[in-house]
Amino acid sequence: MKNKNKKIKIILIAISLIILIFCMFRLVNYLRVKYAKIDITLVSNMTLEFNDNKKVSDYIESINGKIVDDYKIDSTKLGTKKVKFKFINDDNIELEFSYNIDIVDTVAPVVWLDDTYYALKNSEDNLLDKILCGDNYDSNPKCEIIGEYDLNNIGSYPLLFKATDSNNNITEKNFTLKVYEKNKSNNNSNIKYTNFRDVINDYKTDNTKIGIDVSAWQGDIDFEKIKNAGVEFIIIKVGGTKYNTTENYVDSKFKRNIEGANKYGIDVGIYFYSYAQNSKQAINDAKWIINQIKDYNVILPIAFDWEDFDNYNSYKLSFYKLTTMAEDFIKTIEKEGYDAMLYGSKNYLEQIWLPTKSDIWLAHYTSNTNYQGKYKIWQKCNDGLIDGIDGPVDIDIMYY
Repeated sequence: MKNKNKKIKIILIAISLIILIFCMFRLVNYLRVKYAKIDITLVSNMTLEFNDNKKVSDYIESINGKIVDDYKIDSTKLGTKKVKFKFINDDNIELEFSYNIDIVDTVAPVVWLDDTYYALKNSEDNLLDKILCGDNYDSNPKCEIIGEYDLNNIGSYPLLFKATDSNNNITEKNFTLKVYEKNKSNNNSNIKYTNFRDVINDYKTDNTKIGIDVSAWQGDIDFEKIKNAGVEFIIIKVGGTKYNTTENYVDSKFKRNIEGANKYGIDVGIYFYSYAQNSKQAINDAKWIINQIKDYNVILPIAFDWEDFDNYNSYKLSFYKLTTMAEDFIKTIEKEGYDAMLYGSKNYLEQIWLPTKSDIWLAHYTSNTNYQGKYKIWQKCNDGLIDGIDGPVDIDIMYY
């Protein structure tokens, strides 16, 4: 019994010593952190533009150590935001620090308008609906035309277009509205076309492939002929959204086109013409596409093609929401193991679509594009001629 009590006492003493050592360690560590040297100087401008790409370190002028996780700051909500981070100082002590930034929107709305705007006499179009007026943050900026005009009378009308967003950023543009009579004559005899063989000669390298994109507009394609003509890839329209609905349709030539491309070993990509109004619809579109293509060989990206910019104002979409919608579509496609990309023209990519990490399919009809962003595929013309297709077709250059 005495030996048993002795063992218990030894165990209790040992436990007490362990607790004491642990407490001492915690105390030493607490004091070490409490009195650790923190020498951080912040930059003078502590503001962050809405949805800008800034990291923790962008607001630190100097620091006595190294940041553990220099993460991108979420700037999708306006207002004051506390930014917390950890860093290891020069004495190898891990410490926490925070600072406040003001997330602001100082970007003025975009008014898609040249110096002259043409309108047909007796047109019932509302100019405020037809002239694109959008904003990076505000889904419904105030748009107004200042001045008098009459769509029922031919003439030139000097006007001012004014757009104001919810943060009082303003864009003003003077323009002349020209109301004109419809010209009955229309001579298209001088239209010039781009020969597919010329594009191969001018743009084919060890790092490019030359292809086309097609839909029902190209009719019944002879895939043996386009293969022999040098087509290395083809981007096929799978379908789209019926206008002003959430119902999708399959392009009438999709099945024939993808089966023909697969049969002749032509690499296939897909595009979908979307009228999505929010991310939920875009995600549903992506899932619908996966179901349409699951039985075919698709190794190139699936493109989100949203281009209803003539009616953009009616969607009540900020550029941020529009871009997020596209990114959600792309993420859904990529989760299923496919590649995906965003389709856009040069001007819209530069002024409407916000920067994205997604691959880009650039539309710019010129001999040498001056688009400064990165792109995977360049749609260089829509007037291509190739043996095997009766009529014009888009010609594309893919870089790899």
